[in-house]
Amino acid sequence: MARVCEICGKKPLTGNRVTTRGRAKYLGGVGTKITGISRRQFRPNLQRVRVTTANGTNKRMRVCTQCLRSGAVTRLVRQRPFRLPVELQKEKN
Repeated sequence: MARVCEICGKKPLTGNRVTTRGRAKYLGGVGTKITGISRRQFRPNLQRVRVTTANGTNKRMRVCTQCLRSGAVTRLVRQRPFRLPVELQKEKN
């Protein structure tokens, strides 16, 4: 299913987009007025990440950033093989 975190199940929520007009009172105006209210969606910040699962296999998942930051997911770390710098390779040979 799209736009759903596969770890915590976070999905889009609906709310209101409120449009205002006027200058705030603390700035010297007469206050702001609401001129329009329309529906909108709050979508989770999902990232496609390669994850190491519990049984040791690697899988690509859609995970929200809060799950990534909290450590709920162990991200697959692919290390590049170590290579000597070009200058040191010439000295070695």
